[in-house]
Amino acid sequence: MKGKLKVILEFGGVILVVALVVIFLQSCRSRAAAKYRQTATPTFFLHGYSSSYRAEQQMTDSAVKAGAASLVVRANVSANGKVTLTGSGWGKKTRNPLVEINLAANRNRNYQTTAVWVRKVILAEEKLHHFKEYNFVAHSMGNTTFMNFILNPKLQAGMPKLAKQVALAGSFNGVLGLNDHVNWNKLLANGRPEHLTDNYRYLITKRQNYPQQAEVLNIYGDLENGSNSDGRVSIASARSLGYLIKNRSKSYHEIKIKGKKAQHSALHNNRQVDRYLINFLWGK
Repeated sequence: MKGKLKVILEFGGVILVVALVVIFLQSCRSRAAAKYRQTATPTFFLHGYSSSYRAEQQMTDSAVKAGAASLVVRANVSANGKVTLTGSGWGKKTRNPLVEINLAANRNRNYQTTAVWVRKVILAEEKLHHFKEYNFVAHSMGNTTFMNFILNPKLQAGMPKLAKQVALAGSFNGVLGLNDHVNWNKLLANGRPEHLTDNYRYLITKRQNYPQQAEVLNIYGDLENGSNSDGRVSIASARSLGYLIKNRSKSYHEIKIKGKKAQHSALHNNRQVDRYLINFLWGK
């Protein structure tokens, strides 16, 4: 009899623990729902040159842990542009899903080609989940790819609408050591760069195509070591996004991250950046 009673008590204890865990998780979800907007709008993340989806994981993991996003799936793009979706996908009740884009050809500087790949990824997910708008977050040269995509009317045909864009360490008008130099490029009074790369000249000719409904957050780094850069992208290059879109987009805001943690590659692993990104994309 005592043995049976012990089993019953132990079983009851397990049930109680499970019930408390369920109540706690429900409470966490309720608090997250009260703090963040819950929508079916997906957010796509794109890494930079010679990188991969791993550069996106700090940001996506932080969003999920904060309760701002519900799950992460991945879109792998082969060297010839074939898109393969991995993960369980999301259902009709899923809120704020995240998509990590992973380019196999991560050193391809043909932005017209990589822009087509971005289109393919978004359409592949849209075919499955039928969303009307999306958010986009890019780091470094991923921003150059995205701008070549979003400003190209041919690539926008049949696409869902861009709701929010987060640019992180964007190399819009050059990269130090490649086509930009420390203290060489400056912004004029109207925000236009003093020196223009070939790609930036092209983007200027297309800037009237930027979607007026989109809200934009531009985050860039300053090492505060006299280089006026994050060590890889100059402040002028990162801020040159403003000249392309701020008189066109619904809103445009810039945030400077300072110090050692503002280094180019460190920015996508920066907790301060995570907070700005989460609040901008999903905060009420």
